Amino acid sequence: MSALANLDTAFFISWLAAAIRLAGPVLLAALGEIYAERSGVLNIGIEGTILMGALTSYMTAVASGSTALGFIAGGVGGLIVGCVLAALYLRAHASQIVVGIVFNIFAAGLATWIYALVMGTASSPTIPMLEPWHIPLLSSLPFIGPILFQQPLPLYLTLILAIVAHYGLFHTRFGLSLRAVGENPRAAHAAGLNVLKIRTWGVLFSCVGAGLAGGYLVTAQIGLFRDNIVSGQGFIALAIVIFGRWSPFKAMVAAFIFGAADALQLSLQLFENTLPPQLLLALPYLLTILAMSGVVGRTLQPSALTQPYRKE
Repeated sequence: MSALANLDTAFFISWLAAAIRLAGPVLLAALGEIYAERSGVLNIGIEGTILMGALTSYMTAVASGSTALGFIAGGVGGLIVGCVLAALYLRAHASQIVVGIVFNIFAAGLATWIYALVMGTASSPTIPMLEPWHIPLLSSLPFIGPILFQQPLPLYLTLILAIVAHYGLFHTRFGLSLRAVGENPRAAHAAGLNVLKIRTWGVLFSCVGAGLAGGYLVTAQIGLFRDNIVSGQGFIALAIVIFGRWSPFKAMVAAFIFGAADALQLSLQLFENTLPPQLLLALPYLLTILAMSGVVGRTLQPSALTQPYRKE
């Protein structure tokens, strides 16, 4: 009986620790996307941005030998993508949905071409991943210690950024301006706000968050780059924004739910089960469909979301 109890405890610790770890990348991407959508821009291109961030992160880590520098480089790659997408969304007034979808397809081909051009046909070298950071004293706590306080450093950075994002969005003048632009850009312009500038910042924040998410995948979860490294996590991040009602703190809860669904199939590998692995792998994507369809997390989106703005 005691052995069975220990096995159950090991399962829950393994599952919850993996859930929190896997929630990190999608939460990073979702935090940036909240800023974009609160400003009125739907950045569907975060799927491709995560991929480009992952590629930049991996190549920087291989070239420099520094995993930490590789993680930071993912954000830089996202920033470069953000400049391009902001120009298309806001200066060229192109359809946000069409541009986002086309960019995701373009990024998939571009990443494959750049990787083959730089790395050649040789087998991909793995990079040393960022080790879990054991917080003194707290990491030794029973049950909760291995779950919360033995995680890689990017996860703790993500949690700090969630707090900063919440404060910036709801307790600063910039956050108020951003939300005003996303609700009624013409009224915001009449009040003296630069709508295009504020929306540009929203898109840049979105892409930096997505780029860092790609860096997180490479440096803290996989240790190498491959074409399918993102596997729909950008769309999961979009669903988390809806599920979390455009709030950073609620997005944290939503990201953990998606992470738990993703981690379930990993933890169940410790046990014999009759469930087909394809069903378990589909769980996070099923939640994504439910969230984006409005069945789960139905709420009012920013009024001017996807609406282009032109100064008259």
